[in-house]
Amino acid sequence: MSVFKSKKGSTKIDSLIGQGTTVRGDISFSGGLRIDGTVIGRVSASDPKSGTLVISEKARIEGSVQCSHLIHNGEIIGPIEVAQYVELQTKARIKGDLSYKTLEMHAGAMIQGKLLHLSNGKQEEIDPASVATVEE
Repeated sequence: MSVFKSKKGSTKIDSLIGQGTTVRGDISFSGGLRIDGTVIGRVSASDPKSGTLVISEKARIEGSVQCSHLIHNGEIIGPIEVAQYVELQTKARIKGDLSYKTLEMHAGAMIQGKLLHLSNGKQEEIDPASVATVEE
């Protein structure tokens, strides 16, 4: 087991899908899952309020994603629902809608889809024109 350090603290990784590995089918995980390979299918935490998913720079998911915490630096094609915290790192690519409670987006990350803020269990669509950007 390894520990992944993020700005929000340490996250225990219980399972790993390694680089060069392709999984076809749905995955349900508990605790922490790190993906360095490819998943074609749905990826979801068995308890969506306590599952952490780490997507590396080389990783790709073609399917929906559901978890409580997401640290993303690869590619996801499909809708994403994160109950708590999302960190989109510089090489993150999303083609699909992103539902989240708290979002941290680094310069270079890209989203092709809607941003849907979760507030009190309800989704509120965010107008990208109203989001302030900071030039580095």
